[in-house]
Amino acid sequence: MTLAELNSLPDEQVRRWLVDCCSSRRWTEAVLAARPFASAGALLAANEAAVALLTTEDLREALGGHRRIGDKRGAGGSHGDEQAGVSQADDVLMRALGKGNAAYEEKFGHIYLACATGRSGAELLEFLTDRLGNSPVEERKVVAGELAKINGLRLRRQVMT
Repeated sequence: MTLAELNSLPDEQVRRWLVDCCSSRRWTEAVLAARPFASAGALLAANEAAVALLTTEDLREALGGHRRIGDKRGAGGSHGDEQAGVSQADDVLMRALGKGNAAYEEKFGHIYLACATGRSGAELLEFLTDRLGNSPVEERKVVAGELAKINGLRLRRQVMT
């Protein structure tokens, strides 16, 4: 879809499209309210600004739309290729990711979110392991940054191609 098409669609249609990108209602409404977008950069800036508005609960809502790193259930669909680097991982790495995911969820109370596009399974495991040393406040900032990256990639893939 072109930017002009996105700007001309009815709000409800854009809302459904945005929810597919990020399941946070606050994010969706903030990006929707920023229309019309003068440029692709304006759309991406709206994403960044909307992520910055998210409360802890809004982030949890957004995380509900993501599957665990390494979880093949639910793969495919409009975002199925985002974890392609994990698909090459062997059983040892997959078990390590599973254990890392469990430790992360135990510590932070939500799934480990990382922009997996272009990262190997080993890189994602290293990133997870490093993040286990974060405080909850530090980790919230990292999660928001990763969410903004993922949303930006999804928006670019849908509008700017």
